[in-house]
Amino acid sequence: MKAAVTLIIFNRPETTRKVFEAIAQAKPKKLLIIADGPRPDRVGEAARCAAARAIVTAVDWDCEVLTNFADANMGCRRRVVTGLNWVFEQVEDSIILEDDCLPHPDFFPFCETLLDRYRDDTRIFGIGGTHFSSDRRWTGDSYYFSRYNRIWGWATWRRAWQHYDVDMKALPAFLERPREYVPTRAEAREWSILFRATESGEINTWDYQWQFAVLRNHGFTIAPNANLITNIGFGPDATHTKNSKDRGAEIPIQGLGSLRHPTEIVCNTRADQHYFRMMVYRSYRRRAHDSLARQWRALRHGLAQIFQRPGSWRSAGSRLS
Repeated sequence: MKAAVTLIIFNRPETTRKVFEAIAQAKPKKLLIIADGPRPDRVGEAARCAAARAIVTAVDWDCEVLTNFADANMGCRRRVVTGLNWVFEQVEDSIILEDDCLPHPDFFPFCETLLDRYRDDTRIFGIGGTHFSSDRRWTGDSYYFSRYNRIWGWATWRRAWQHYDVDMKALPAFLERPREYVPTRAEAREWSILFRATESGEINTWDYQWQFAVLRNHGFTIAPNANLITNIGFGPDATHTKNSKDRGAEIPIQGLGSLRHPTEIVCNTRADQHYFRMMVYRSYRRRAHDSLARQWRALRHGLAQIFQRPGSWRSAGSRLS
């Protein structure tokens, strides 16, 4: 395979091994590896990071391997952004996988073909591998065009990544007229909330900024009509995907077969509305609910500590009763 592959890893050798084995079957000519460093307060994490790095550098096919390993922990936001900036200093385009995104074999030729086909079409910002509505096809073609990113297995070009801004400096202009970028009031409202929270640091991630870049530039992404990626990383050790009962957890993968290309480039609004309701709106509401629940638990714990402290009115009352 001629297209470069980028693999982003951290501290999960178990899932890393499975994803690396899938990459090894595709045998890319160039493999770029981004790794974050261990957190000093996590017992055993340095060993787990080292184990993951050992797995992905054991390349046994004809391949140029480039590594960008952090010595100290940078966190998901900074590590992914600085890593992808480095990637697009090395190559013009790349297929990108994280250590929990297990691809179907069809994922690699799908991305490679479309990276070539839309290389010079500046309307197209990326190619995604996930299809969360596995029970339906939105068109008779192999893929369709969307306003929304899918980053559990994706691909893009340097020309598109240059629009990425982790600080979202153009956000004020977007917030003034969000309906210029999305077709419904619900989308305008929710994306305004999400982008504000990301810009302020309330949401600590890198991918909403990438979505912002696509919307801000009236771009499209490509979404397959079959699911080519299954996320095997849901669980308590994950950064964001902690709930193993989430509707996005371990969706079965399917093959695409020979590609049938759309005859025109136009956004599939019906598919986007379904994706927005299922993956954006509900995801944000769930994340907000979980945040409030954590704050309430912390408040209850704090109050309990105060009221049980010697000298407090409750402990004094207990002694007098």
